[in-house]
Amino acid sequence: MPMMKPWRGGTSLLLACLSGLALPMAGQGQHVPQLLDSPGDEARGPEGSANEGALFLLLPVGAQAVGVGRAMTSVSTQEAAFWNPAGLAGVDGSRVLLYRGEHLVGDATAISGLVSLGSRGRAALSYQLLDVGSQDLTDAQGNVLGSISVRSHQGIASGAARLSSAVDVGLNLKFVQFGLSCRGQCPEATVSSSTYAVDLGVQASPLEGRPLRLGAMVAHLGPRLHVVDSEKSDPLPSRIRISAGYEVMNHMLPDEGFRLWIRAEVEERWNGSQGDPAVYLGSEFSAGDGDMLHLRGGYILGGATQADAAAVGFGLRYERFELGIARSLARSNLATGSEPVHVTLGIGF
Repeated sequence: MPMMKPWRGGTSLLLACLSGLALPMAGQGQHVPQLLDSPGDEARGPEGSANEGALFLLLPVGAQAVGVGRAMTSVSTQEAAFWNPAGLAGVDGSRVLLYRGEHLVGDATAISGLVSLGSRGRAALSYQLLDVGSQDLTDAQGNVLGSISVRSHQGIASGAARLSSAVDVGLNLKFVQFGLSCRGQCPEATVSSSTYAVDLGVQASPLEGRPLRLGAMVAHLGPRLHVVDSEKSDPLPSRIRISAGYEVMNHMLPDEGFRLWIRAEVEERWNGSQGDPAVYLGSEFSAGDGDMLHLRGGYILGGATQADAAAVGFGLRYERFELGIARSLARSNLATGSEPVHVTLGIGF
């Protein structure tokens, strides 16, 4: 069984959620692994605040998304099921994608199946598992009582449609679950919480003949994350995102097979209480038409909720197959240094 990765203030998106769920167990004579070095500001984590639950929803999914610094709201892409579902409307054909991301907080694995419905639009089913790992639970004398495992899940049903040549819309329906389970002499340590959420998104090309792409969405709207058999609940990390992208190379040099998209995006909490929005800047150079090569770079200006960081990545599509690899260059408090690699594999049908 994999061991839980070291916990350090300011590096885990799940710190607030885990600490909030674990504290009630401490009064039962069991020693819960120390999830926070100290309370206060560090409990907010780099992506959310201490009064929000299900912060794993804010983890990036997909090599393209990581490579362009999360500036994804105006992108038409097969990864859009985990970002703006309106971006699925412009994807041709049907395909299956596998995602793997080694986050500082744990290992994430996801799968998406995208189906073309012809003129009616696109539909997709997706699932993501975040496995934080396991850690021993001890009593006051240091005796091991059991092993705690922390896993989070989300299932997504996506639909997207092209309303006109200039406007795409999309909807995600999501089931979200957080689970803290224990093997051994620690039945009280088991915690489960779940809820559902929706994402609503739109993309538009408002200027005929100009490669300007706009996107807007609201993400993770839904009831509070409620802990089973407990009065504890936390609001979801709901966000609003607005983005614009412009293709600068093919517009100037048509028919050469080269494209360079420059994108900027702003993200703010849905209730507007943060007051310091995150800004995402991304670029993506593509060469080719059928078989394609992508080079990606991005930068996150995290505001009050995230650390500033750059990212790089590349993608390759050959016939029905595609591969994407990306890496965040964010420095962490861990000895391992930068955030590990994210990989996307896909096959079209």
